[in-house]
Amino acid sequence: MAMDDILLDCEERMEKAVDFFRKEMRQIRTGRASAGLVEHIKVEYYGSPTELRQLASIAIPQPDLIVIKPFDPASIKDIEKALLASELGITPDASGKVIRLPVPSLSGQRRQQLAAQLKKMAEETRVALRSIRRDANKAAEREKKESTLTEDEAEKTKQEIQKLTDNYGEKVNDVLEEKSKEVMER
Repeated sequence: MAMDDILLDCEERMEKAVDFFRKEMRQIRTGRASAGLVEHIKVEYYGSPTELRQLASIAIPQPDLIVIKPFDPASIKDIEKALLASELGITPDASGKVIRLPVPSLSGQRRQQLAAQLKKMAEETRVALRSIRRDANKAAEREKKESTLTEDEAEKTKQEIQKLTDNYGEKVNDVLEEKSKEVMER
């Protein structure tokens, strides 16, 4: 495995870790309505779990309201059941051919809890990044021992791996800061 391969593998894995973190952040409820809160909820649709975004259009007509319009009106009950079973804590209002989800504003205490949860999730992502860095550094050492990389190339690879780690750590911090600001808004 050459230096470029090690760096490419490391970068791909770090990008996946940060993307997963972003996806998890979208699912955290703030005082504002967001399609990300509900689009990944699994609905039992004709015997198979299907993401809500594949079964319905999701609109945000007001900052505190999510409107879900199923493509198949017969699936309203299934969607309503999935929303109730989810960890959202919002009771759906199914009337006619649409489902309305009023998003209540968060209390100050709940905002603090969410901010702490966001920090914990960010730290878990940073731990994953450090683990990826460790694996890449081990690969560089292994290649050096097998004489595929010279000592200088191995050191340069480790420096590049550290730069990647720092870069992706900053991305995690940026996502955390943006979401924390959103959670703390009233």
